[in-house]
Amino acid sequence: MRVVNLYKNNNKPVISFEFFPPRDEKSAETFYKTVDELKLLQPDYVSMTFGAGGSTRDGSYQAVKRLTGDKNLPTAAYIAGYGLGPDEITQALDKYKELGVETIFVIRGDEPKNIEFTPHPESFSYACDMISFIKQRYDFTLGCAGYPEGHIQAESLEKDIEYLKLKIDSGAEYIVTQYCYDNKIFFDYVEKCRAAGISVPIIPGIMPVYTVKMTKMLAKVCGTAITDELQKGLDRLADADSNEVLNFGIDFAFSQCRDLLKTGVSGLHFYTMDRSRSTTEILNRLKKENLI
Repeated sequence: MRVVNLYKNNNKPVISFEFFPPRDEKSAETFYKTVDELKLLQPDYVSMTFGAGGSTRDGSYQAVKRLTGDKNLPTAAYIAGYGLGPDEITQALDKYKELGVETIFVIRGDEPKNIEFTPHPESFSYACDMISFIKQRYDFTLGCAGYPEGHIQAESLEKDIEYLKLKIDSGAEYIVTQYCYDNKIFFDYVEKCRAAGISVPIIPGIMPVYTVKMTKMLAKVCGTAITDELQKGLDRLADADSNEVLNFGIDFAFSQCRDLLKTGVSGLHFYTMDRSRSTTEILNRLKKENLI
């Protein structure tokens, strides 16, 4: 399954889900139950993350193996190259190739936290360099990340888009963006990318509010702005139970998705956080309105 072909050839929006690998046998049971629940929605594809510094490489591989095998789900595999040497990257990619994976989503990744870690001296400093390295050696379709509000380490949004153009020129064929809570930010970003000569599909990432704490923490880590509307909602939910918070998150994300689809995006990529209820309810509502 080559993801870029889905975006080019589908006559309807492409729906995809992102997962991260379970950490142990106990969490695996819950994880694959979630996968089964979301599989009922018939996603066009799913993706599996790859931990910082290769910290989940074995777990990611095992999860991809099961998703493509037992679960029969079209799957794209992440590769996060920070700290890894060329040989470690090729070892991981060779294993994915043996599984029949055809699409690799390439990110530089972050330095592992809370563990002792020494990066390989030949580790790639930039995602574009890793994309070029992979493209010269494999026949994978490659995807890359875009940042509508600019990468948290970027000098500016304009400079970040220059780096994105390098990723495309190096061989990436589609872009999935980091989530943002204001669609205007996404639309402005796409316009700037097009003006910079980037013509590949640009797909918005969707992150529903799952908990108030998680939303604030991830926004800080990712550099995502919390809009006034969202902040007012979070303030109202300060003492709310988990069900109320989920319902608010579903309503907010549904409104975002509806607007994005009516404006003609090629697809929606859901950051599921290995949970099923929010994504399921959002997509069922969108189906009722014949938007997907």
